Amino acid sequence: MSEAIERVSVVGGGLAGCEAAWQLARRGVPVDLYEMRPVTRTAAHATEHLAELVCSNSFRSRSLTTGAGLLKEEMRRMGSLMIAEGEAHQVPAGSALAVDRTRFAQAISERIASLPGLRLIRRELETLPEGMTIVATGPLTGQPLSESIRELLGAEHLYYYDAISPVVNAESVDAAVAFRASRYDENPGDYLNLPLTQADYYRLVDAVTEAEKVPVRSFERFFEGCLPIEEMARRGRETLAFGPMRPTGLLDPASGQRPYAVVQLRQENREGTLYNLVGFQTKMTYPEQKRVFSLIPGLSKAVFVRYGSLHRNTFINAPQHLLPTLQWRGAPRLFFAGQITGVEGYIESAASGLLAGVNAARLATGAKLVTPPATTALGSLLHYITDTGREAFQPMNVNFGLFPSLSFKAKGRRKKEFMAERSLRDLERWWLETGEDGVAGAVRQA
Repeated sequence: MSEAIERVSVVGGGLAGCEAAWQLARRGVPVDLYEMRPVTRTAAHATEHLAELVCSNSFRSRSLTTGAGLLKEEMRRMGSLMIAEGEAHQVPAGSALAVDRTRFAQAISERIASLPGLRLIRRELETLPEGMTIVATGPLTGQPLSESIRELLGAEHLYYYDAISPVVNAESVDAAVAFRASRYDENPGDYLNLPLTQADYYRLVDAVTEAEKVPVRSFERFFEGCLPIEEMARRGRETLAFGPMRPTGLLDPASGQRPYAVVQLRQENREGTLYNLVGFQTKMTYPEQKRVFSLIPGLSKAVFVRYGSLHRNTFINAPQHLLPTLQWRGAPRLFFAGQITGVEGYIESAASGLLAGVNAARLATGAKLVTPPATTALGSLLHYITDTGREAFQPMNVNFGLFPSLSFKAKGRRKKEFMAERSLRDLERWWLETGEDGVAGAVRQA
């Protein structure tokens, strides 16, 4: 490794920070990766592992006709560490890619620790390091550093609260009630399903509505894609039945009928000993969670190994501050990546870390910085978070609504298929033109 190449600091050891550090080191750029845990802990993390997943263990759909599935395929072709390890440690989840969160985080930690030229520094930073830096501190940025970034940007951070779903011991779920199925799947399926009658459903909704909650101040807001169940229940008595508890595509084998509502449990680890309550992120107090969720048929004796909780998600006004290369407009040697940029979701965060790492490596080695075509999943997401014409900025998952229109008319699934074909074609052409294709191939084989 050449001593002439500048050492790059990456602040934050989550998905985005680890992906950025991996891309830098694999390109021969020395890296200092800062992670404040376990010296400073957070309200959401349980371990000191890098890339720990604190909410769901799902990377969402694999299908190329979904934004998440297409983005994963783009990342795979670009040599993403997160996708490689996610697939290596997947657990059954139907059409989704879900991972054993413990093994996944352990594997990422080991891969990062083995990188040549990388120093892992376990301490909390109160100010940003000197020199080229990627800020990937995520939604749980420490208060001192958050204040330092606020002062640097000259603007207040935006923020909202995100919620975590509970996890139960599989053995404590009543096997006489639960049935295994995935929606519209004739095979046994990957989810445990707990059917509810109309009376069961209304009793649960009433209990959720009346339960004691962790106080949230009036100016704090939730991301629409991850609403607490009590917030959904507050919006209407049937909201949950048309949301995470929708019974569409499911038949209870005990009755041969579709339940009025259903609670789905998704496998949390490879051994299948833990399951999380899909879509049941909550701000109820711990004792109330135990009481209320025990009303769900099949969970009367459930052992909760993790209760749901709330944590603050911090993000900057990216359209005001970031270039499509993920550089800060005020200083090109400062990059931002991950949820702090306003992308929402594991895959989106890791993808932004990938591009930030690639571009920081190119800047460090004197190469021209790159941005993917807007017709790609990553390119469309970057356009969303860096569009200077955007006045009211809120976090966003990748979705086909962000993509440029096709040059011809198409509808429904076929339209998405055409968009996916265009995306991968344009990505391959662009990636080859950047000269990064050979690096990504070596990364995939590493």
